[in-house]
Amino acid sequence: MAKEIQTFIKLQVKGGQANPAPPIGPALGSKGVNIMEFCKQFNARTQDKMAKVLPVVITVYTDKSFDFVIKTPPAYNLLMELTKKQTGSAEPNRKKIGAVSWDVIRKVAEEKMPDLNCFTIESAMSMVAGSAKSAGFSLEGKAPWEN
Repeated sequence: MAKEIQTFIKLQVKGGQANPAPPIGPALGSKGVNIMEFCKQFNARTQDKMAKVLPVVITVYTDKSFDFVIKTPPAYNLLMELTKKQTGSAEPNRKKIGAVSWDVIRKVAEEKMPDLNCFTIESAMSMVAGSAKSAGFSLEGKAPWEN
C-alpha cells in the first residue's frame, strides 16, 4: 500500500554542502524529518555537482519518512555560469550587463528541458530568454524560429 503524503518542502541547496543549519534544519525539523539523514543522502547524491545551487523537492510522509527529487540548477545560475558574470542587473530594464547569444540560450534550455513544462526546444528557449532579460541581458539577433 502506498504511503500517505503529509507535505512537500521545496528548498535550494548547494550540491554536496547540505548541513543542518538554516534554512535546511528549521524547514525539515518543523515537519519531523530526520535532518542528518537528509543531509547525508543529499550530499551523497550531489557529489558530482559540488557548489551548484540545486532545487530539491522533499516529499514528507505521515510516518516521517521522506523521498526527494533533485532538479536542474535555475536558469539564472546557468546563464551566469556560461557568461562568466558575477551578478545580474539591479535594473534590468535600464542597465544591461551584456549580450547573450541564442547558442548560449539553447545550451541552457537543453539542460533545463527535463524540469520545464514545455515540449519543444523552441518554447524552452523562449522561457530561458525571458530569464535572461530579467537578469539584465540583451539578446543578440532574432530568435532562430523567427527567421
